[in-house]
Amino acid sequence: MKHRASAMALCAALLTGTGAAHAALPEEATLYKNPGCSCCDEYAKHLEEMGVSVEIVEHEALAEIKQQAGVPHGMGSCHTIKMGDHWVEGHVPMAALEAFFKDTPQADGIGLAGMPTGTPGMPGEKQGPFEVYLFDDQQSTPYMAL
Repeated sequence: MKHRASAMALCAALLTGTGAAHAALPEEATLYKNPGCSCCDEYAKHLEEMGVSVEIVEHEALAEIKQQAGVPHGMGSCHTIKMGDHWVEGHVPMAALEAFFKDTPQADGIGLAGMPTGTPGMPGEKQGPFEVYLFDDQQSTPYMAL
């Protein structure tokens, strides 16, 4: 009986820890994408699995959204997301997203340029490290490599 109680306590602790890791993420997000882009929809599913409610907005003029967000020129991807007071550019891996919202650095947002295979929403094998960056006022700085 003691063994069963210990196992249940361990499971509860693990579940609580999982919830705490996701607790830093905003509860809602707005994902701006080109109409018909299915990888963006797949990324939204990953966010929803993390407990984030996602509104998808199909927008023809994404350059305007990216400029408003402060995404540096040449560092864009296929979608831009507004999460809380920050922006997320592209297929940022969930580990980087969680770290960003936990740390809350002074930046407009976090991004991953292009559409690298193996990232959330992009099928295929990972080809190399994902170079995630912070951005602020159209300037980027390295954040982490995954």
